[in-house]
Amino acid sequence: MTEIPVQSWGLFAREGQQAPPPAPEADETWALPGGTARVYYGVQNRALVRPVILSDGFNSGPTDFDAFWHGLERGQLPFISLLRERGHDLVLLGYDERSASLLTNAQTAIACILRTVAERLGDTRLTVGGFSMGGLITRYALAKLETQRMDHQTAAYFSFDSPHRGASIPISLQALAHFLKPVAPALSNQINSPAARQLLWRHIETVHGSPAEDPLRAEFLDELKRVGGWPRIPRLLALANGRLDGVGNGVPAGEPALEVTKGGLKPTTLLTQTPDSKAVLAHLKDLLREEHVRHRGLPELDGAPGGTLDSFGIAAANLTKPLLGMAAVAHHPETCFVPTGSALSVRDISQESLYEDLSGLDYDAFDVDDFIASSEANTRHSALTPELGEWLLDRLPN
Repeated sequence: MTEIPVQSWGLFAREGQQAPPPAPEADETWALPGGTARVYYGVQNRALVRPVILSDGFNSGPTDFDAFWHGLERGQLPFISLLRERGHDLVLLGYDERSASLLTNAQTAIACILRTVAERLGDTRLTVGGFSMGGLITRYALAKLETQRMDHQTAAYFSFDSPHRGASIPISLQALAHFLKPVAPALSNQINSPAARQLLWRHIETVHGSPAEDPLRAEFLDELKRVGGWPRIPRLLALANGRLDGVGNGVPAGEPALEVTKGGLKPTTLLTQTPDSKAVLAHLKDLLREEHVRHRGLPELDGAPGGTLDSFGIAAANLTKPLLGMAAVAHHPETCFVPTGSALSVRDISQESLYEDLSGLDYDAFDVDDFIASSEANTRHSALTPELGEWLLDRLPN
């Protein structure tokens, strides 16, 4: 296949996407085993006094602190400014390789927590949490410290749209990633990375793989159970970008989500997930190969309430290359990535639970002490909307 040069794109960014402006210089930068932390003191603070550790989430390669800051400060809510104006100090926790095992990066999180305790002036207890994968890493880190009887001095833990019960990348898109591995190896490698295998509810390693819980996910869940599942000392907070009332995002099951309309990959077509075993979830074609991917028993995940990811939209954009005579269209650019029940750790993923109205459940049904979900719409995964960001700010301990 000589028509397409080797591509470097992955799940989360369009090829050639403009880089964000630089983040401000940190007050302190800590080198940690397996990562780095950047510390920004609260307004009028001259040292670390009221620390909030915020962990980065999943992607490939090292943490991009410019993008990390940009997402927190320059979106719908200037979260960092508001946090620091309230006198809190921000510790941004990044990793040398974000796609490494969650268990590996948890050691970096533990080092960051202990360093924060050692550097802090006074006795104000910490807030520790993270976005997406970062919420799982810090959950495990705090629980492991408690198992080891080490005082993490943390008053509150939070997870922001973290896939406690699993995340979803459509099986058709996973199949496309592996089909395109000769020309887009980064996408397949990202899906097959240790962290992705641990996060995804169902994973396939090759085009012909059967969707299943990956052994690395099973290992991580067993290790999480070994340390008690959750930290027991801090107050547990969870935020979900999806709705609580069971209303999905409108994406239908078993319908074309992405179609290649021009070029050597035409007529490659990806469908949204469906329980219908007769449906061809992915028709994959290039100049030399043609594959049909079918699987049975898959729930209607793509349209479920939850934080969304524009996976099909990004793939279509990256498969559109006018100079090479290539074009693709995404009929359903955004699909559910982290179901609400997963982000709030109240329901395992199943066809029956995905569209359940969770608003009437007792608090005892949830693994966490307090939670919030988006009230009016299923919003982009990890998006710091004013509703979610202000809720979190109001619950940070003084």
